[in-house]
Amino acid sequence: MNVRPATHADLEALAKLLAADEEHFSGRPSRLGVADVREWVSLADLARDSWLFERNDELCAAGFAFRRPESDVFVAVGAVSAPWKGRGIGSELAARVEASALEHGAARIHQNAYERDGGAESLFSGRGYRKVRRFYDMAIELDARPAAPEVPVETMRAGEERAFHATLEDAFRDHWEHHSWTFDDWWARQSRSSTFDPTLWFVVRDGVEIVAAAKNEANRYGGGYVGAIGVRRPWRGRGYAKALLCHTFGEFYDRGLRRVTLGVDAENPTGATQLYERVGMHVELEFAVYEKRLER
Repeated sequence: MNVRPATHADLEALAKLLAADEEHFSGRPSRLGVADVREWVSLADLARDSWLFERNDELCAAGFAFRRPESDVFVAVGAVSAPWKGRGIGSELAARVEASALEHGAARIHQNAYERDGGAESLFSGRGYRKVRRFYDMAIELDARPAAPEVPVETMRAGEERAFHATLEDAFRDHWEHHSWTFDDWWARQSRSSTFDPTLWFVVRDGVEIVAAAKNEANRYGGGYVGAIGVRRPWRGRGYAKALLCHTFGEFYDRGLRRVTLGVDAENPTGATQLYERVGMHVELEFAVYEKRLER
C-alpha cells in the first residue's frame, strides 16, 4: 500500500472518503462537500501532516492534523473506508499522527471520531487515549420563513470587524479548549476563506456597542451554516442568541437555503444545545474527542 501526503488536488477524493465514512456511521446520505473539507484542512500543512493510503488507485484511508493556534493541542481527523476497516490502517495512521505531534512540540493530541464508531474507541483506548468531550452536529429544515425576531438584529458594518471579533472572543472564553486568536490572524483566516461573506455576519447592539454576534456561511454542509454565535456574559439571558438564530434562518431562507446546520459542544456551559432545540433544530450526528497526553 502506498502512503503519501495529500495535495489540494486530492480534496475531492478526500471529501468522498469522509462523506462515505459519515454515511457508514449515520445511516443517511452525507452532504459533506469539497468546500467543507477545504475549510477543515486550511490549518494543516498538508505536505507535512497529511496521509493518504492508496492501493491500485483506490483511496483506502486518509488523515490530516494540525497544531491548534496558541495551544499545546495537536488535532487530528482520519477515516478508513469500509472495506479496509479492521486491517490495521487506523493504528498506522494514529502512529503517524503521534510522531508528527511530537515533532511539533505538542503536549496533547485530540483525535475526532463518530460516537458510534466502536472501532475507533477501541483503537484509541488501546493507545492510551481517553474520551474527554462530545459534540453534536445539529440541523433544521426550514419549511417557511421564520418570524422576524423581536430583538433588533443588524448586519455587521464595514469597519466593525475588530469589534465583531472581540465580541466572539469574549463570548467563547468560557468554552472548553477555547484559545484566543489575535485579530490579525483571525481576519487573515476569515478573509481568505472560500465561504467568506460578511453580509451574513449579524450583530445585536446595546446602544452602539456590539454585544452579540453570529458569523454565518452559505453553501456549507448542503445549506447554510452557523459558524459561530455568541453573546457577551453581561447580556446573556435576554434572547439575543435566539434573535440572531431567527434572523439567520430568515436570511438563509430568502437566499433559497432551506437547510441550516451548526456544531455545538454537547456540554456547552451556556445551555446552547437546549436553545437550538427550542428553535427547531435537532441532533444529526454525535462526535467524540479522544485525548492523549504525550510523553517525551
